[in-house]
Amino acid sequence: MTVVQVGVVGLGYWGPNLARNFDRLPGARLAWICDGSHEARTRVGATFAEARACAELDEMLADPELDAVAVATPVSTHAAIAERVLAAGKHCFVEKPLAQSVPEAERVVAAAEETGRVLMVGHLLEYHPGLEKLGEYASSGELGEIHYIYGNRLNLGKLRAEENALWSLGAHDVSVLLRLAGEEPYHCQAVGESYMRPGVEDVVFCYLRFPSGLAAHLHLSWLDPHKERRFTVVGSKKMATFDDMELERKLTIYDKGFDEDFSSYGEYIARSGDTHSPRVPNDEPLRIECGHFVECIVEGRTPRSDAQSGLRVVRVLEQLQASLDESRRAALV
Repeated sequence: MTVVQVGVVGLGYWGPNLARNFDRLPGARLAWICDGSHEARTRVGATFAEARACAELDEMLADPELDAVAVATPVSTHAAIAERVLAAGKHCFVEKPLAQSVPEAERVVAAAEETGRVLMVGHLLEYHPGLEKLGEYASSGELGEIHYIYGNRLNLGKLRAEENALWSLGAHDVSVLLRLAGEEPYHCQAVGESYMRPGVEDVVFCYLRFPSGLAAHLHLSWLDPHKERRFTVVGSKKMATFDDMELERKLTIYDKGFDEDFSSYGEYIARSGDTHSPRVPNDEPLRIECGHFVECIVEGRTPRSDAQSGLRVVRVLEQLQASLDESRRAALV
């Protein structure tokens, strides 16, 4: 069996989770951990004693036996580090979003194409069994024509200075939205408010329109009394909700809608039929995601959340940010 040697750069909040999964995956070996912080290297290194630790990325990239690098550094560094990883001939997994601008994302995509290495973006929700099942229902036609989708990603969460709620939270939901829609929006509108830190939106409302007629709304906030991670898909035949906060009923299908009353031309009557929750595997999405990355390296396959997927998400986020900038309140004197 081919064992993929993986290194993780960035040992803050999310990097140790990536290290844990690559360390335990069959067919993979956590070979390196990298972070400029001595405290972070000491803390994480105590858990992964067999992995070599370094402060400089170049030291890790110089290892000829290293096959791949997972990037979990601050968002502003994603693109530049991913380019360095690819230029060194290593496969690259980079956390979402791929970059903070379309030109940056395009450079990373070009680097992956030039080197022929696997580039995968950590759009974690695309690997969630519940959302994967929701996608199957939507694409099979069981829900009918999809009219609109809305998502809530809310929490009383960690305040950030380097990115707003759109880029921090919206990258998750935009990736899912594009996967479910199967197309890119032609209209992106966003309005937000900065209550805790000037110029950094704590709450953002997004509205998107797609060429097929599909519409979508996203509510993103880390200043909210509720903790919600929920998507609702409204179709012409049925409706469905994915709720990641539910322990067992992650996905619920509603046989609800309007049926035409043929006894009265042009009239519609409401239908409220059965509600059921299909079984959803309880596998950890991050383990599935990391395993998929390793499989793509070994088998030479294109990842589900590949370079073009990452570019599409950045393209939509950039359009939403432009709208957010235009709609921002004028400073009160």
